[in-house]
Amino acid sequence: MVKKTHKTKVCHYCAHNLIAVDYKDVNTLRRFVSSFLKIAPRRRSGLCAKHQRQVSRAIKQARIAGLMAFVQK
Repeated sequence: MVKKTHKTKVCHYCAHNLIAVDYKDVNTLRRFVSSFLKIAPRRRSGLCAKHQRQVSRAIKQARIAGLMAFVQK
C-alpha cells in the first residue's frame, strides 16, 4: 500500500512578491479560471485567501470591462 503525499501549492502572488492584482493583466488572470471560464477555487489555484479574493474581484472587473469573456465560445 502506497501512501500519497500532497505537494502544497504556493500562492503565485506571494511567491513573486507581487503586491496588487491588476484586472488589466488578463494573461495572469487566465491561470485562475477553468476551461469553462469559471473562477478556480483555492484548492486548485493554490492562492492564499487574501489573493483569492483579489483575483476573484479582478476577474469580475475584467469581465465587465470586456477584457475577459463571461462564457466559453
